[in-house]
Amino acid sequence: MVQNGSTLTENSRIELNTEAVPRRLGLLTSGGDAPGMNAAIRAVVRTAYLRNIDVIGIRRGYNGLIHGDVFKMGPNDVNGIITKGGTILYTARSPEFETKQGIERAADTCNFHGLDALVVIGGDGSFRGAMELTNTLAEMGSSLSVVGIPGSIDNDIACTNYTIGFDTAANTCISAIDKLQDTMQSHERCSVVEVMGHKTGHLAVYVGIAVGASVILAPEKPLDFERDVLENLRNAKILGREHSIVIVAEGVGRTQELAEQIHKSLGLDTRVTILGHIQRGGSPSARDRVMASRMGEHAVELLCAGRRNRLVVTHDGAIIDIDIAEGSAMTKSLQPEMYRTARVLSLSAPTR
Repeated sequence: MVQNGSTLTENSRIELNTEAVPRRLGLLTSGGDAPGMNAAIRAVVRTAYLRNIDVIGIRRGYNGLIHGDVFKMGPNDVNGIITKGGTILYTARSPEFETKQGIERAADTCNFHGLDALVVIGGDGSFRGAMELTNTLAEMGSSLSVVGIPGSIDNDIACTNYTIGFDTAANTCISAIDKLQDTMQSHERCSVVEVMGHKTGHLAVYVGIAVGASVILAPEKPLDFERDVLENLRNAKILGREHSIVIVAEGVGRTQELAEQIHKSLGLDTRVTILGHIQRGGSPSARDRVMASRMGEHAVELLCAGRRNRLVVTHDGAIIDIDIAEGSAMTKSLQPEMYRTARVLSLSAPTR
């Protein structure tokens, strides 16, 4: 969440600064892919075209920047991509970029291709990498204006209410679990479903509420197996529920072991389903397409206004921006009202 004292700029207040308009803009996607990234790419390229800014697409994130895997992009390169999941620029982890030599090589690529601006679509790690790159370029006597756009199916970037890809991933999970519930009900089984969320449970809680789960486990909450799992499932059985859904964020771990413990303790016929990477794929939802498009346009307009080192974020439904260092330093916890709703509706004792 955006904290008091943060410097926010509303979209309507952005004014063009003709002296600040970049000549050549680099564009990359980094970290885990998320549905809607292509919509953001499309928006950046088209907005830049209208501002007479050259766009250089960088394949495979910072790894591509290190190795010069770049190409010039125009409107024809982004036709039809708004409906597609993933990212046409590809994405990759780059251990090499975590070294001083790797960052210097990436900086050399920026100078060689004359980049004076960079739009990064990704997560907190991608934004910290962008800051390291700008610092290195400054030491080399060059400057680079950076704007970040948050893309993550985990919705775990603290400075923004919403990240690109979350809505589509949640709907993918819900659709799959709804189908599972049909067969679980037929066989009177307990379905233990693992969703993504290595360090956070935002997706698990959101999906758990949407599918009416009896149990939702998130890595932020210490697990008391008796209280958090067995008690809930016993209550569901007493109230006549013949099948139950247990949602487990992957960061909780031991999903198969949890299912075996449920069977051993309660005698329930349990089945484990790990949704895995299908959560990252698929055609983006309307919400992800629209939010990504608005964020992409906003990113270019910020650069044209001479605003550098910013993150495009959402706050109370508005598209705004915040300093990249300030935003990357924030931390995000589970929304207490969401977790309380999950507890109440699963007929557990609500947390205070």
